Amino acid sequence: MAAASQVQLDVTIRKQSMVRPSEPTPERILWNSGLDLVIPRIHTQSVYFYNNNDGSDDFMNHEKLADALGKTLVPFYPMAGRLKRGEGGRVEINCNGEGVLLVEAEADAKITDFGEFAPDPRFRHLVPQVDYSQEISSFPLLVLQITFFKCGGASLGVGMQHHVADGMSGLHCVNTWSEMARGIPLKVKPFIDRTLLKANSPPRPMFPHIEYQPPPRLMKPENSKSNGNGHSNGHSNGLANGHANVHANGLANGHANGHSKGHANAHLRLRFWLGETDFHGTSYNSL
Repeated sequence: MAAASQVQLDVTIRKQSMVRPSEPTPERILWNSGLDLVIPRIHTQSVYFYNNNDGSDDFMNHEKLADALGKTLVPFYPMAGRLKRGEGGRVEINCNGEGVLLVEAEADAKITDFGEFAPDPRFRHLVPQVDYSQEISSFPLLVLQITFFKCGGASLGVGMQHHVADGMSGLHCVNTWSEMARGIPLKVKPFIDRTLLKANSPPRPMFPHIEYQPPPRLMKPENSKSNGNGHSNGHSNGLANGHANVHANGLANGHANGHSKGHANAHLRLRFWLGETDFHGTSYNSL
């Protein structure tokens, strides 16, 4: 495996714009489930690299990608929203159509300088950085950067806020953007409603939840009688008063009765368990 050339990566921003949905979209507050809220409020970053194999002048055209992005944001309209705090400080998604950030940049390096694309801190320069020091409503939920390299290739850096999408839905959005840029219509609509993950209040169980039921009570043997001290007579006394000791003494003297030491120890543990079970007035046949 070839080692990457550790050259410094200088990236210059050419232009940037806030891309909004190309059509009116629903203005609503999108509820976040408990699963969404346990995730840190960060943008998950990923970088895609592309070679301009045919030397096209229209390769990764900013205007064409921006136009396709606006169309993509119509079905994926939560991506163009902002975070907000609802009652009690709960984080919600305000679908207000303010848009996503699209940046065009150039780098003084070649794609081959990254070697085999192992994790590299220089990749951070290929994704727009988000300022989290302000209110959560101040930053876009989706930030994108197209960076052109000296070799003619380009990269697409994606920063997607984790409250708005997970890995699969994020890829769905990026792939739909790519298809719309190539004139392919939307194939699968995103499912926006998250209330399927919302717990009922009060809870309304639809089937028995045996995991929350108390364990079954252990039954006492029918032929056991208490001796007044809370102990049962009969077989339990034999086990408690020395039946297990006989086995213990035999094992201590080296008599395993044809069994290996491991089997003898297991037999001894079983005898102690049976003795303890009967000693407390519980039939092991009922377990």
